Amino acid sequence: MPTEGWVLLLAQLPASPSSPRVTLWRRARAAGAVGLQNGAWVLPATDAHREFVEGLAGYVREHGGTAYAMETVARDDDGIVARFRAERAKEFAEFAERTGALLAELEKESARDNFSFAELEENEQDLDRLTGWLAKIAARDFFPDERIKDAESMLDRCRRSLEAFTEAVYRAEGVAPDLPPREE
Repeated sequence: MPTEGWVLLLAQLPASPSSPRVTLWRRARAAGAVGLQNGAWVLPATDAHREFVEGLAGYVREHGGTAYAMETVARDDDGIVARFRAERAKEFAEFAERTGALLAELEKESARDNFSFAELEENEQDLDRLTGWLAKIAARDFFPDERIKDAESMLDRCRRSLEAFTEAVYRAEGVAPDLPPREE
């Protein structure tokens, strides 16, 4: 899967303090960059990524380091793309684990008839976090495959399960008497 090229950041920061190195690492990872080697980060060549890498290079220089932002092509685009996909695969696997945990929690609380507003609020917050997280993963999934559809499907299952749980809470709390009784 060839691209239009790559933007590459070669960065070296002083050993201490460590906070600029950690900040660089976090910013690069949040943008979806893949580390090729220590201090070498790559992103697909887009205007936004060029600007981002230039900004990171400036950050490194401001903190006493050296940085080079450049554009390149790779003879082995497939190898780099595979690295991007492997990074996203880790995130999608963790996402699947967390959505599975929310579904299990809703099932457990339903089995216990624990239909309270406190439990509902906690589960709504979990769903909101998962929704935001999937948006972040999708934004840095530059080479999407079936995993995004699987993740969206799991999130949809969570939404439907939470909707059913919400109705049960409203019934249990007497807030929505017009809802049909829950089927046992």
